[in-house]
Amino acid sequence: MPIRFDEMNLTPELLDGLEAMNFKEATPIQEQTMPIVLNGSDLLACAQTGTGKTAAYLLPILNILCQGKLTEDKINVLIMVPTRELAQQIDQQLEAFAYFVPVSSVAVYGGGDGRLFDQQNKALRAGVDVVIATPGRLIALLNMGHIDLSKVSFFVLDEADRMLDMGFVDDIMHINSYLPPVGKRQTLLFSATMAPKIEQLAQKVLHHPESVKLSTSKPADKIDQSAYICYEAQKLELIKQILKADSPDKVIVFSSSKQKVKEIYKTFRSLHLKVAAMHSDLEQKDRDEVIRNFKNGHVQVLVATDIVARGIDIEDIDMVVNYDVPHDVEDYVHRVGRTARANKGGTAITFVAEKDQFSFGAIEKFIEKDIRKPALPEALGDAPAYNPGRRFKEARGKNDSHGNQRHRKFQHSRPKRNTQKQVKSNNNNQQA
Repeated sequence: MPIRFDEMNLTPELLDGLEAMNFKEATPIQEQTMPIVLNGSDLLACAQTGTGKTAAYLLPILNILCQGKLTEDKINVLIMVPTRELAQQIDQQLEAFAYFVPVSSVAVYGGGDGRLFDQQNKALRAGVDVVIATPGRLIALLNMGHIDLSKVSFFVLDEADRMLDMGFVDDIMHINSYLPPVGKRQTLLFSATMAPKIEQLAQKVLHHPESVKLSTSKPADKIDQSAYICYEAQKLELIKQILKADSPDKVIVFSSSKQKVKEIYKTFRSLHLKVAAMHSDLEQKDRDEVIRNFKNGHVQVLVATDIVARGIDIEDIDMVVNYDVPHDVEDYVHRVGRTARANKGGTAITFVAEKDQFSFGAIEKFIEKDIRKPALPEALGDAPAYNPGRRFKEARGKNDSHGNQRHRKFQHSRPKRNTQKQVKSNNNNQQA
């Protein structure tokens, strides 16, 4: 039986906020980590996206702060995150949890105009208890002397593996040098994977931590996963038929590059779908508007790069479509994890072109599941055979409008031998 929040020795003010949000039972990661945080120990936690890890550290920290265990007019909590979207999401969730708790917060991130920077500076000067920050903007503020981290009691690294993948390890250690020393603060490190680089970081920033590791890198059981084996040229018509047949309210279509995202977006616009695109070329205010419109239903289909695979908390996404197989097996888990959240069901569909069969086979092996492969609609023609154990070499060719090469020739890695008939044909061609 899941443990209830009212059985976890939380303050009445915090329980009132949870009741207002209809939060009653703790998820496994919350059940296992919250007592550790409440007891004052450092923590190394491994849990995938969508498991409730944000609340797993916010709730015990808020509980401690609202008991008066904080330094007035100083930053008490620093939460480091890889992206501005995740910083905004955590700030919003904190505000909801702390509705009846006298705790203030600010999200600090780059990508905006001068007004955003001024707003963040003003909030910091006014005094806040919790700062949620991306590394780049925080270092800029530290270099200008606009922020004091000397009294931080809680240092949280959320999605630490993602921050390391993005090259932030030196930034993290630079920020760490402004904090109270290890052992004089409580440090919580959350990661979706427990790679060696995470363990190396943990040794530098954690003090005798307790560890919690949930089963990682496995999509939720309630996600209906399927994969269409297809040619690249069949993808666009296939997704049009899927959207027409299923009519989902909210769909995220993931593609491997921002150029392809832009092309798919243009095609969907021509079909009069309520569609928006999300990629790294957008300004922050444009990203915010896209997410806002997607949440409120003004946008039905969001075409995106992996910029939204992590850190965007939208609970009612009906379907995720991997227009391209992700480059990394972990990215597959994070992509499909956008659906079937908050104990709801969801659908995840992947298009597997010939060149991606080996990569998709690695995904199936990694998640220890043979994903269902329905037949293509008859109108699309035949599909290639599925052979995930075979690698393909891609011949060079001219790019089409989607950035894909025309006249691709996919070959087995073993070279072909010419038959006598082929040699004779070649000779005749030369004579002609």
